[in-house]
Amino acid sequence: MKTAAVKNYSNLVFDLGAVLIDWNPRYLYNKVFATAAETEFFLGNICTSAWNEEQDAGRSLQEATEMLVDQFPKFEAEIRAYYGRWKEMLGGPIQETVDILQELKESNQYKLYALTNWSNETFPLALFNYPFLQWFDGIVVSGREKIRKPDPAFYNLLLDRYQLDASSTLFIDDNERNIRGAATCGIAGIHFTSAGQLKAILEEKSILPVSIHHS
Repeated sequence: MKTAAVKNYSNLVFDLGAVLIDWNPRYLYNKVFATAAETEFFLGNICTSAWNEEQDAGRSLQEATEMLVDQFPKFEAEIRAYYGRWKEMLGGPIQETVDILQELKESNQYKLYALTNWSNETFPLALFNYPFLQWFDGIVVSGREKIRKPDPAFYNLLLDRYQLDASSTLFIDDNERNIRGAATCGIAGIHFTSAGQLKAILEEKSILPVSIHHS
């Protein structure tokens, strides 16, 4: 029996990148450049997070690439590699979190959703590479919708599309900015730092049964 003090959640919403899927452009650019310093310069000044987020919001990969090639012609080959060799940025599933997702799926107690900032053009590669994405009852991809976290409209789209009650929905994301965005829509959040931390919080909230830890 759940005690009255424990909030009852029926919908669990996962971010994908850095929670369930290990994606990092450094995996590619550490092969492209001779030194880590060159990689950091390139990702900090040319193919930046802010630039990448515009593709997550629906800008086409071609438009994004040509814009940077025009601005930084000396880096044309490296810029074109960003999407030309995008698959090399995928490090694989974050297995410990996938195991938690599987446990939640097998419990049959929760509806599971994904809310991701991801380009609609590269997302099919993720669907092909990660069979566990089929476990979700729904996935909302920013690049398809042309809005992204932390825009409140993106969270409300998820709630409306699947007819979810915000107060019974729990959102898991590694970016604190996105957790704050969810909070503006009345959705409680967990700021993800590791699978172990997530498991402990889900046990504390009686979402997962408390596991017996062997020393």
